[in-house]
Amino acid sequence: MKKKVILKGQLKRYMRWPLFLTLLLAAVNIPVYLISVWAGVTMSVGLVAYVLAAVGLFSYNSATIDRELIAFASDYGQAQQKMLHELVLPYAIMDEAGKILWGNRLFLEMTGQEKHRRKNLEAIFPELSPSGFPKKNEEVQCPVIFGEKDYQVALRRISLKDIAGKVPGAEAGEEFPYVLTACFHDVTEINSYIRQKEEEKLVLAMAYLDNYDEALETVEEVRCSLLVALIDRKINKYFAGYDCLVKKIERDKYFLVMRQRSLNQLIEQKFTILDEVKTVNIGNEMAVTLSIGVGLEGGTYLQNYEYSRIAIEMALGRGGDQVVIKRGDQISYFGGKSKQLEKTTRVKARVKAQALKEFISTRDRVVVMGHKITDVDAFGAAIGIYRAAKTLGKTVHIVINDPTTSIKPLMTGFINSPEYEDNMFVSSQEAKGLVDNHTVVVVVDTNKPSYTECEELLYLTKTIVVLDHHRRGSEVIQNAVLSYIEPYASSSCEMIAEILQYFSDGVRLRSLEADSIYAGIIIDTNNFTAKAGVRTFEAAAFLRRCGADVTRVRKMLRDNMESYKARAEAIRTAEIYHGIYAIAACPSEGLESPTVVGAQAANELLNVAGVKASFVFTPYHGTIYVSARSIDEVNVQILMERMGGGGHLNIAGAQVADRSVTEAIQMLKEIIDTMYKEGDLK
Repeated sequence: MKKKVILKGQLKRYMRWPLFLTLLLAAVNIPVYLISVWAGVTMSVGLVAYVLAAVGLFSYNSATIDRELIAFASDYGQAQQKMLHELVLPYAIMDEAGKILWGNRLFLEMTGQEKHRRKNLEAIFPELSPSGFPKKNEEVQCPVIFGEKDYQVALRRISLKDIAGKVPGAEAGEEFPYVLTACFHDVTEINSYIRQKEEEKLVLAMAYLDNYDEALETVEEVRCSLLVALIDRKINKYFAGYDCLVKKIERDKYFLVMRQRSLNQLIEQKFTILDEVKTVNIGNEMAVTLSIGVGLEGGTYLQNYEYSRIAIEMALGRGGDQVVIKRGDQISYFGGKSKQLEKTTRVKARVKAQALKEFISTRDRVVVMGHKITDVDAFGAAIGIYRAAKTLGKTVHIVINDPTTSIKPLMTGFINSPEYEDNMFVSSQEAKGLVDNHTVVVVVDTNKPSYTECEELLYLTKTIVVLDHHRRGSEVIQNAVLSYIEPYASSSCEMIAEILQYFSDGVRLRSLEADSIYAGIIIDTNNFTAKAGVRTFEAAAFLRRCGADVTRVRKMLRDNMESYKARAEAIRTAEIYHGIYAIAACPSEGLESPTVVGAQAANELLNVAGVKASFVFTPYHGTIYVSARSIDEVNVQILMERMGGGGHLNIAGAQVADRSVTEAIQMLKEIIDTMYKEGDLK
């Protein structure tokens, strides 16, 4: 049966013009009849003759027109197909699952001629997975790296209904599948220019010698200049190798300017200058350590300078001997493996004590709070601030929501004593009604706002004081008017004891208050066996003179039988990982303060021969609390920071939410394995 060409669209309307003209002449013929019958008859005869001639001509030329249209359509389709096949961009068509149906010449050449035909697109380009395909008739842009080139791929989802609708016999109600088209734009050169531009950006940094004065004191006076010269030479020579400008601005401070490319190289080398500086030794008993703060991606050089200043403050606040890089809100840490040396001078403590006195004197009320699940160190520090503020005649409140078993014996003594107010201890809800712009909020034993007993209090006043002995992390209390963070200190109670000695001549601690502060030092130093320095014993001696009783404190800190059994169970089931890491899970059922028990178990595991670090996981209220401890060889703070926590080199912790104990332990093992591969653990 002979197929006919079916015309559609504008061409179909154009070919019907004789019909439209015939209808028009027929309509005009009617009024002509009304004017004159003979004229109407004459026009009708002419109309009939026109129709016959038009039909005859159309029938005679129909075959010729069909042939010409078919030839044109064929040539046009072939031209389209050839143009698409020879398109200067790689182009491919896939089905909905991503299987390649067709590809033009450049696509086949790019992917390896015919060998990839009918393969899945994801098998060739892993970045183009079905999960990233467009869901509607829209375009999705996706970057792809193939071979040595970068491509920007434009993915489109097209329905075959539009194509099938042009086929004779196809109905509008039928369902049609979709196809995906992928057009590859080569952006290798553009990306190269972008990377080059990024690498040429200038980066500002500051470098401080952490223990400059202390190191010089251990060297003969005639050799001090030689030590300084060797350190300067080491620093200048190292950074000169990375095309970095070094300008010494003070005797122990340097200003650095480098390109982004140089910084990337330093990051790859993990800032080996930190270890190289420590090798400078001309008889000095103390190795010199270096801290570096880097700021970038601030938009302006002034902003980058501010970022570098914040970064160096964080590096020093975390104990020094490390590099802190601040990229906008993102912060990275390198180094920090050395133990922070205790400073013998108390000048800083005296200055901070006078500043604290000034702030408290100018306000009407003082509200003190520690971290969530208040421990003995946070409680003792809060009691010290209470006594300092009371000396100035101020109203003081301590925020404690859920007292743990470790602090209940201490709290009971204050609650039952008629010498203390009934509202000495308040809850978070009560504290919110007390804090205003005439209130000083003092945060002790933490510098992270999310860890405080009531974070909302930090936004209800403009006068915030932070006193802590933990290293700073990326999350800090930003608007503090006074921040005294000393990682070398054994505990917050040690810092408070020093402050009290310089706060006022009229400060007189009562025996119960001295017991509380002394207990905080006892707990955080594990009976003066961890992080106990000269100033720790001096603080303890001060508290003893104020009436602290060792026997009384020991009785208050004794455990009940359930806690003792839970601690023993954690130790019994401990696993030794890599031969040196003790990992255990502490049961929490039936315990009032399971996190405290977990910390005690972590301390006990360090007594096992061969164990260099211990980690105890304690589930409590839907969160896994991790207590990490070490003696001297392993920096547990770096490990805990990767789990979202922080702390000290030897005492750290973290909180893991939405995971089981088994999953949290596996997370720690993966972090340890990763750090071994990266060389951060040995």
